[in-house]
Parts: sequence; structure tokens; C-alpha cells
Amino acid sequence: MNRKRSVYKVSFTIYLVEDEQNLNEVLTLYLQKEGWSVTSFSNGTDAKAMIHTPPSLWVLDIMLPDIDGYHLIREIKSATPDIPVIFISARDADIDRVLGLEMGSDDYLSKPFLPRELVIRVQKLLNLVYGQKQKHESTIAIGPYRLDLHTRTVYENNEPIDLTSKEFDFLVTLSKDIGQAFSREQLLNSIWGEDYFGSDRVVDDLVRRVRKKLPHARIETIYGYGYRMMST
Repeated sequence: MNRKRSVYKVSFTIYLVEDEQNLNEVLTLYLQKEGWSVTSFSNGTDAKAMIHTPPSLWVLDIMLPDIDGYHLIREIKSATPDIPVIFISARDADIDRVLGLEMGSDDYLSKPFLPRELVIRVQKLLNLVYGQKQKHESTIAIGPYRLDLHTRTVYENNEPIDLTSKEFDFLVTLSKDIGQAFSREQLLNSIWGEDYFGSDRVVDDLVRRVRKKLPHARIETIYGYGYRMMST
């Protein structure tokens, strides 16, 4: 299994909405190679159904077979105004760029473009939106618990809780994307790295230990898939 060591990358999820099948597959492959979790859609209806389960970033084609991309970004920004969106289009670049920006898009790519250019735009936007936020935030709150990212310590009522390094990494990974589902493979990527070749059930053992130490943390099991952290 080809695993990357980056907690930073694997924690990001991308929704790609592109009706051109070949381009959809190519862009998905390029984005996944960066370690991001990618969910692709070939129409606006399926994408719209996922608006209230938001990703870290949308890549949205304007011309879709069913729902206009402008309608979709309006719905996205109404529900999740802080989630960044990259518009892509083969139509009049100037008009689409202006309209997209007016509706809240954070970046724009005109077709045709190189897949690598989209990867660079995504990386820069993720860094801009989430990197600065993480840079200034040194703690994460999970119900009654406080995660100090600088000292890598978890506190409950200012009392430290004894956690292993991997237990702490697991909590950070889930808590940075509350409500986001993480597969066992993603968690292995994030916590154990590319040198680990054992069973992914090691994740289940880790979760059992964390639940025992932090019983008030809402770590939900997604049967047959993985885990997610819910707000308390």
C-alpha cells in the first residue's frame, strides 16, 4: 500500500463536480496523488445532496447537465459560506470569472488547463484558508477536553490525560474535521505512515483505547468504513 506520512494532507477532503467523464477521472487521480480524499460527481443533483456534509474544498464546473453551476455555488455558499470553491469553465472566461467571484468563488480556472495547475491552485487555497487558521490556533476543544497542539497534551478540567503519540494524532486528525468520515486506510496513512504493512484493524484497537481514556468524546463508528468525530 502506498501511504504518505502527511496528517496535513489526508485531513482534507475535496468534492469534484465535473460532467466530462475523462476529465473527472484524470483530475480525481491527480488530486488523490496529493494525499487528499476526493469524492467526484458527474452532475449537480448528486453534488447538491452532499452540501450539508461539506468537504474542505469544492472544485465546481459551471456547465453541468442538470443544475447550473451558479445555482449550485449559491446553495453551497448559503449553507457553508466558509468552505472555499474553485470554479472551472469552458465558457466566456471574463464573464464566468466575474459572476463566480460575485457569488463567492475563491478561485477560477478556464478550460483547457493542465491537471497540475488545478493541484497547485487547490494547495494554495487550502494553505490560505486552513493553514493560517491552524497556525494561530494552538488548542482544539472536544467537549470537556482540550488538545494543546504545541505540547501534544490532552487536558480535562486542566488535568492532563496520558495518551500515546498515536492516540494524540488520531484525536487531532478527527477533531480538525468534525463530522468528516475517515476510512481506516486514511487513518493508517495519517498515523502509521507508509512503512506500516499490518492489518488496518490496528485502528480499531487504537480507537478502543482512546474511547476508554476520553469517554465523553463522541467518536462514531461507521461500520465497514471507519470513524468520525462529532461535536458534543
